[in-house]
Amino acid sequence: MALNICIMKRIKSIIALLLIATATMAQDGNAGINEATNQVKSYFSTGTNLMYAIGAIVGLVGAIKVYKKWNDGEHDTGKVASSWFGSCIFLVVVATVLKSFFGV
Repeated sequence: MALNICIMKRIKSIIALLLIATATMAQDGNAGINEATNQVKSYFSTGTNLMYAIGAIVGLVGAIKVYKKWNDGEHDTGKVASSWFGSCIFLVVVATVLKSFFGV
């Protein structure tokens, strides 16, 4: 019986210490959210520039692929050209819309 009381006291002490530790280590939620927002905003311009660069590379690769198919006389050249062109336009439009939507 005395052992159970001793264990219960220790458990209560541990819980009290944990509560005190979490209360002292708690941070302001607004400050954390603002810090995260500032970090994301700092990377946003770089990310949209990266999307533009990827769009340019995809466009160049697609142009070379379409040119090769066209010279080989393949019949699906139009389909390949429209899919590559569409993917380039999609990347540029998404980057532009995100930049204007988030106002960065």
